[in-house]
Amino acid sequence: MGRLAGFRYKEIIRRLKKFGFLFDRHAAGSHEIWFNPTTRRYTTIPNHPGDLPEGTLRAILRQAGINPNDFLSIG
Repeated sequence: MGRLAGFRYKEIIRRLKKFGFLFDRHAAGSHEIWFNPTTRRYTTIPNHPGDLPEGTLRAILRQAGINPNDFLSIG
């Protein structure tokens, strides 16, 4: 289990908001599109129950342009 394992949707959203991301719109199924007006980056967040897989969170952070260490330290 890596450092980015064990995060739920609500915790990810709480941290993304601290980086300036805002809800933009719903996407297919239970996914949401979030946008950062400062960096002009979009990221897709699945709104599923339970923990998100570590690889999915890494992909979200890559889309958002957020360093995993910064994400973990903003807690």
